[in-house]
Order: sequence, then C-alpha cells, then structure tokens
Amino acid sequence: MPDAGRPKSPLSLSAAERAALNHLATGTAASPAMRQRARIVLVCAEGRSNKDVADALAVTPGTVGKWRRRFLRMGMAGLDDGMRSGRPRMVDRVRLGAVTAGSMAGSGQAAQPTGRSAADGSSARPRARSTDQGIGDEADERLPPTREVAAAYGVSQSTVVRRRREERLGYRSGGGLALRSTQPVPAQTTENELLSERVYEAIRGWILSGELAPGMRVVESEIARVLGTSQTPAREAVRRLAHEGLVTYQPRLGNFVTEISQVEAREAREVRVLLESAAARRATGRVPEHELDLLRTEVRLMTEAAEHHDIGAFREADLRFHRQVLATSGNSMLLRVWRTLEPALWSLQVVSNAMYAGDWGLMARRHLDLVLALAGNDPEDAVRLFAAHARGESSITRPAVRHD
Repeated sequence: MPDAGRPKSPLSLSAAERAALNHLATGTAASPAMRQRARIVLVCAEGRSNKDVADALAVTPGTVGKWRRRFLRMGMAGLDDGMRSGRPRMVDRVRLGAVTAGSMAGSGQAAQPTGRSAADGSSARPRARSTDQGIGDEADERLPPTREVAAAYGVSQSTVVRRRREERLGYRSGGGLALRSTQPVPAQTTENELLSERVYEAIRGWILSGELAPGMRVVESEIARVLGTSQTPAREAVRRLAHEGLVTYQPRLGNFVTEISQVEAREAREVRVLLESAAARRATGRVPEHELDLLRTEVRLMTEAAEHHDIGAFREADLRFHRQVLATSGNSMLLRVWRTLEPALWSLQVVSNAMYAGDWGLMARRHLDLVLALAGNDPEDAVRLFAAHARGESSITRPAVRHD
C-alpha cells in the first residue's frame, strides 16, 4: 500500500528559486511568517512528506500542504499574503490603495459615515487620523477611512491598510520579490495601445532589469494581479516573450525566465563564426541577383519589425537571412550543420539577442553591408564582415576594411 504521507505533487526548485528561498529563510529583512514559509518550501523540495516537514518545523501538516500548493501554483509569488480564499481576486490594487473620498462619492460607493447622521442636526463623530491613510496632512484629508473603503470594495480593512502602504512605498509585494510599481494597465489608452502590449512591456522590463531573474517562475495569475488585469493579456504577453526567447516553458512546471549559459552561448557563437565565414568565402561574387533580392527582402522585414518593436519577428527574419546565406554557399553540409545549430542559436540568443538594448534599426541596416559584401568580389572582406557580425561587433559599427 503506498505511503499516504508522501506528497501528491512533486516540488522542484530552479537555482534562482532556491537562492531566493534561502535568502528569505535566513535573512532578517523578511517577516517571521515569510521566513517560515520559505523553510517549508525548501524542506518540501527534499521530497519529504507533509507530516515529516510539519514535524521538522513544528507546524501542522495542513500548513505545509497549503504553502506547498501555493508554491506549485504560483511560484515565489504564492508565498505572498496578497491573495486569500474568500476575497475578490481581481480587485484593482492601485485603485483600492489610492481611492479618495471624492472618487468614492462620485461612483456612489461611499459608505455612510460613522457616528450620528448629520440629518438629525448634529455633527458626525470626527475621524481619527491614521498614518496608514497617506503621507502628510494633505493625504489624510483625501483618503476616506479604511472601514468605508473595505465596505465599498468587499475586502477587509487590513487589506486596505496593506495596499495603501504598498502604494506609499512604491512597490507591490511578490512573494519576496519587489516588482517595481507601474501604474495599472488601463483597458484603453489615449494611443489605443493593446492591453497585452502594455503588459508585455511591463514583464519585459522586469526581466531586463533583473527583478525577474533568470530561472525565476513567471506566473500569469500573479502578473495579472500585480498589473490589475485579467489573465488573458498576461498569457498573451508571456507567450510573446517565450517566442522571443526571454521566457522558457517547461512541461508540467510552467514558464520561467530563460537561463542563458554564458559558456554555451560563447561556444555557439564560435561555431556560428566558423560556419558563416566559410559560407561567405564560398558565396562572395557568386550569388545570383534573385537570391540577393531574397536577402534584401529579409532586411526590409527586419527594418519593419524594428519600427514596430516586434523583436520576435525581427529574430525570425534575421535567422531566415543567415539561413539563406548558408544556402547560397553551395555547400549542403554547411547548411545542414547550421540547421542543427539553429535551435541553440535561438534559445541562447546568439542571433539577434532579445536583451539587446541598442538600435534595432541600425542592426537591420548592418545586414545590407553583408549583402553588399556578398555581391562584391573580395571574399576576405566578406569573411571579415560576417565574422564580426557573428561575434556581435557589427551592431555598433562596420569593421574597418583591410589595408594592404
């Protein structure tokens, strides 16, 4: 008979998650409750049953099961107190944190003031000011009591206090991660931007800034909660980031910020330099005009993608360009090796690095230099140009020509 005490759901940790949990479990910045939750997840990852974990940490098996499930479903964000059963999950956090008496009155949501009604000729009982209602006297005058906001939005007073505090500090908690506060994504903007585009920009910014570190789990429900949207735009944004290589989906585990091995990337780049140099040497001066036109078409598509900030489309056109160059070499083995290497070039971001912070339009134009080199009659100049491009140097400037 199987051991009923063994955990039903396997719990594995990425290197980034384990580091973050160890930091929470041993650090002093986190609350005692958060430290305990981090310890629970770390011990669960050892494969021990809920009862064994409970005995080791002096908690109940139900508590262990709760935080195990929360972590499996939401990753690090699941250790946060922000979402609790029985409370509305989609309350707009920023509106709740910064709602004013005027906005409540304007929307008909204001609750009756405490104390005796002014209708009987007496004044209402004065409110006591709270430091949780804002910074300074002006903020105190603008913000209504937490009781009124809680009643209007159907949440507890402690939730209102916590979210107001989060707004003052300029961030929203994310399971020990400080995801910097951006304003909630509106349903429509004056520029008619797509909601998923705004969510995409927010997540991409967190990844590029390191707030979502390599190996960290990307949870759509938590992204939606932080940005105050439904899960649909978050799902579309995560799918787009996966297309660009910034997010990797692992079956049965979820989406994670892509971990790029610098050693593997360097080795893949070295192989790419060898392949493209050999192809350029063979192809220069021998490429038919119609094949040069195919390369120019891919450059045009890269330019259009750069204008629309569509990095995924840019990378696809870039890969097609270089695949075509290998095809023009006339050596079928070079193209076969390139096709074998291509998935690694994409996942390791060796072609059109999605984290590139420079001018994508300039990068597209550099490909015209490559076309001109192939159309010329100097194989060594073409080799030098393609090798520099493969190493990532030509996104800044064209290599100097050889002087004999």
